[in-house]
Order: sequence, then structure tokens, then C-alpha cells
Amino acid sequence: MQTSIEKLMDRLSQAESAVQADGALITSDRNRFYFTGFPSSAGALLVFRDTAYFMTDFRYAEAAGKSIQGCQVICYSSLKETLAQLLKKHGAKRILLESEKMYLQESRTLTGILASAGAEAVLDDTLDTIIIDLRTIKTPEEIQKIRESQKITDDAFSYILGRIAPGRTEREIALEIEFFMRRQGAEGVAFDLIVVSGANGSMCHGVPSSKVIEKGDFITMDTGALLHGYHSDMTRTVAVGEVSEEQRHVYELVLKAQEAALKTAGPGVPCGDVDKAARDLIEAEYKGAFEHSTGHGVGVEIHEWPRFQKGNIQKAEPGMVVTVEPGIYLPGKFGVRIEDMIAITESGIENLTHSPKELIIL
Repeated sequence: MQTSIEKLMDRLSQAESAVQADGALITSDRNRFYFTGFPSSAGALLVFRDTAYFMTDFRYAEAAGKSIQGCQVICYSSLKETLAQLLKKHGAKRILLESEKMYLQESRTLTGILASAGAEAVLDDTLDTIIIDLRTIKTPEEIQKIRESQKITDDAFSYILGRIAPGRTEREIALEIEFFMRRQGAEGVAFDLIVVSGANGSMCHGVPSSKVIEKGDFITMDTGALLHGYHSDMTRTVAVGEVSEEQRHVYELVLKAQEAALKTAGPGVPCGDVDKAARDLIEAEYKGAFEHSTGHGVGVEIHEWPRFQKGNIQKAEPGMVVTVEPGIYLPGKFGVRIEDMIAITESGIENLTHSPKELIIL
């Protein structure tokens, strides 16, 4: 099986006639990690059609040399000088750069470095498109890393159920979840965890606060672990003590919407159709209460492609890992979101999330 770097080399060869580029320079943290499996705060990956170089400083050189396979590791004292030497060695005149997440100043600096070495920086979306395409389709090894990350997230949910009670704060619950995940081996949390209760639940990306949990509250917990450099993402909403008829109805509607989306998802299905399956059910009763997309890709970043969003004609393909997370948010009252992660397979989907979804009243 080809490595991610080898796949990039192939794509560069295919793109050669269109953009006339001799290679690609990758500088963003997440993309460097995706191609090398090596986490670092500095360095650059220079990829030609037949070879690749990972350039870094003395802080990472030894570890990178032991860890990275498929490209030559070079320790530099000057990135500018090292780049110039390699570009001259390979006769490179046009180099693709990332543009999607590059700061303007970084773009200017790299363009200047390449120019001083006699090469032109290509800052269109060619490299970004290639990388997005590669990262969107996960390998079996990547999916296994996400499974393991999700296992910690599932275990954290089981753990926290026994520790939610009136009188505790949202922030206390969030900290307990994070500490548990780290004790289970997580490198960190996948994102700033969301724990919101009662009226705070209507804020879909609310921040855990000092609000005290009360009897009758819904608590929405959007959590995820970071393991082996890969993220997981899951949301569950539980109740404390009791629920009203309205709360129960909203919960059951969100669950029904999620199940409809899960049933719709599969290879060859337009991503927008998955969104529509959930959205139509919710908007029939609560128009305007579900404004975010039904799902997003997950991998070395918490938000990747594709998107289960309205009107997206991109078709789901085997290897995609995507969340399915409809919700209803009623300002001043409460909110409900239920989220699983799925992997698209050749014949359907694999649900990577195993925490229960029936309404839990603690």
C-alpha cells in the first residue's frame, strides 16, 4: 500500500502538465503530521515527483530521523540555504505552496525564500485540493486510530454518567471528562470540550461555565479525545432527575432525525442527502432551530472534509469518516444534540460510536 507521501508524489506527477510545478512545499503543522506521522512545531516537507525531504532544526532532527520513513530527514541551520541547495539539486523552478491556512506574512516570506533560490511560488489552490482529496479518504490504519480515539471517548461518557449530579458545575464535569481521557492515554482533548446545561444548552458551541446543574436540566456534552494524532467527536444529551413532555419530545425528534441520516448515509450518496434526511424532520416542527450542518469529516483535524451539509452534491466514498450530529436549540429553554462518527464502507457505514443513545435520566 502506498504511503501518503507516495500518493502525493503520484498526484504531483498527474498535476505536472496542468500547473507545470516541479514539487510541493508543505509547512502547516497538521499537513506535515499527516504526511510524516511526526508531530513538531517547526519544519517543512519538500516533495518532488520521485523523492521527499523533511527539513527541521536541531530540536527535532534526532527524533524525526528515528520516526519518519519515506523521506530524507535534514537538519538545517538555515531553511533558506537548505531549500536553495535542494531546489538547485533537483532543478526545480516552480513549487506549489499551501494557501488554505497560510498567513499572509508566511506566504510573503516563503515566496521570497523561493525567489532567492531562483524558484517561483505557486499559490493557487492546486496543492490544497490535492491534500484535501488525500486526507478525505482515510486508510484502514487511520480509521483504526480513530476507533481507538473514540473508544476513550465512549469510556469517558460511561465514566461521567456516575458523576453528574445536581450541585456540580458544567466546568467541573468538563474537567472530569478531560482528566479521565488523559488517564486513559489520550494525548489531549480533540477540542475545547462542550458541557452546557439547562438554558445554556441552546448555545450549540457553548463554553462550560460555573453554572450549577439542577434537577430537570438537559446536559449536552460534546467531547472527543486526541490519540495517535487523530481526533474523535461525540455528543450526548442526558437529563437530570426528570424531563418535561417538551424535553422528551425534542429529544426523541433529534434521535429520529439522526437515525434517518444514518440510514441514508452510504457510498455514492450525495452528502447533501444525508443532511436533508435529518433536516426535513426537524424543520417540519422546529424551523430555524437547527442551523449547523449535519456532519463534518474528522481525522488529523477535528473539522475536515467532507461535509454533510445542505446542497452538497459531493458523493460519500468508502474511507470517509464523518460525524452525524443533528440538534435542536431553543433559546432560553434547552438544547439537544446527538452525535456519532461513522466510516463509509463499500457496502454501507460502520458506526464508530458505541455509547447508548436512548434518553438517559440520571
